[in-house]
Amino acid sequence: MNARTEVLDRIRRALADVPANEEPADVSVPRSYARSGPAPAGSPAAVDLLAERLAEYGASARLVPEGDVASYVARSVAGLGTGPVVVPGGFPPEWRSALDPDRVLSDVPRLPVAELDRCGGVVTTAAAAVASTGTLVLDGGPGQGRRALTLVPDFHLCVVRAGQVVASVPEALTVLDPSRPLTFVSGPSATSDIELDRVEGVHGPRTLDVLIVI
Repeated sequence: MNARTEVLDRIRRALADVPANEEPADVSVPRSYARSGPAPAGSPAAVDLLAERLAEYGASARLVPEGDVASYVARSVAGLGTGPVVVPGGFPPEWRSALDPDRVLSDVPRLPVAELDRCGGVVTTAAAAVASTGTLVLDGGPGQGRRALTLVPDFHLCVVRAGQVVASVPEALTVLDPSRPLTFVSGPSATSDIELDRVEGVHGPRTLDVLIVI
């Protein structure tokens, strides 16, 4: 008996007492796992935990008052030198106002990958953030753009509101639309080879800068 036959035989034996007309939806499956985390969504504790987790991953996380966001965005972009930055459609104009319009690129029509690769970075919003895992979630909504915008440039500045910060991944899934293209970002892009040598920027931005609007 080969492994395939053995596996299939075990499946047949396990299903022997299942009625032929039974559907998966007929059997309820208890899902009692925790849906909340150590802090209420949007609370100072959740925001502080998010900033702490992001810092552990090597990202920069700063708490910024609403009225100072534009100046912080401009300051972060200025640190990239003189190269252009991509700002997706729908990014709040009051936050974009301090940027030099000559440096800002639109993604309409879509920028070629080669041009994205020459950009200094990208500035986006987020759909949600998970405090316990230090994760940003993008879904391609207003201010976020398509997935390539946050994978090709070497720098990503993400602005997230404190009210978007939830405590746990299950809690985040309750506020996200599963039909949208969800991208979960936990710190700068990094990978390790077989000898555990860490390499950053292989499949995403080398630098992640997060502004949490409080």
